[in-house]
Amino acid sequence: MTRHRLFGAALVLTATVSSGAGLLAPTMAAAAEPPAATGSVLSGVDDRSLHLEGVLNARDLGGYRTTDGRVVRTGLVYRTGELGKATDADLAALTGHDVRVVDDLRTSFERTASADRVPAGATANWDDIIGGNPVEMLKSFSAGPDLYRAFITEPAANVGFANVLHDIANTDAAVLYHCSAGKDRTGWTSAVLLTLLGVDRDTVNYDFLLSNFYRDAPTGDMVNGVAQPELDAAFDQVGKSYGSFDNYLHEGLKLTDGDIAVLRAKLLH
Repeated sequence: MTRHRLFGAALVLTATVSSGAGLLAPTMAAAAEPPAATGSVLSGVDDRSLHLEGVLNARDLGGYRTTDGRVVRTGLVYRTGELGKATDADLAALTGHDVRVVDDLRTSFERTASADRVPAGATANWDDIIGGNPVEMLKSFSAGPDLYRAFITEPAANVGFANVLHDIANTDAAVLYHCSAGKDRTGWTSAVLLTLLGVDRDTVNYDFLLSNFYRDAPTGDMVNGVAQPELDAAFDQVGKSYGSFDNYLHEGLKLTDGDIAVLRAKLLH
């Protein structure tokens, strides 16, 4: 079953945002290594990976210690790239991981170019994160700090990110969310959730930068990879727009104290 949640006109030219393909081939360098793990990282990169055949950057968001000593549960939240090339074995694996909701954060153009394959029995939701303001998104054909700031300032983005968090809170099983490459829109969703749960910023940065390792993006490859200034820009914009991360959760994403309590109760132990 598919439930459509579209906020704003889709942007055709955003197909290159988080798509893993760009207008110019990047300068290649040595293969990426994982970022240095913090003391709050409890799962290795191999254990965290879902080891899917046709889906890049597919991993568990759990296995991090919070600042109050609790741990983010594994097996409940997964972040990935698009599912269009998922094999039958991949879909069976996701079913085995009890994935009951798939949240697609892409534009209509991206979805047309590569329609998701969804595991049996899962509900597919669509939240177009960057379709609400084409003028803003046309500033660049690739991800960058301006795009990450728009994640905070665009009302459609706020609604979409909030919908994913509500799905995680309200689903009695695992939730998978993704964009195209699983690094930008998916990366900010992950940063928001981990921060909400109480994971320290250095460890949030670690999870964000892991996309370079799982996508084998060399240093400086801004088409296939991510860079710390992008995530820094999003957090900086949170402060500028809302004054604090807590205000962003309540005023930007419209989460209640009850919503946040449910997420923490479900995902922490």
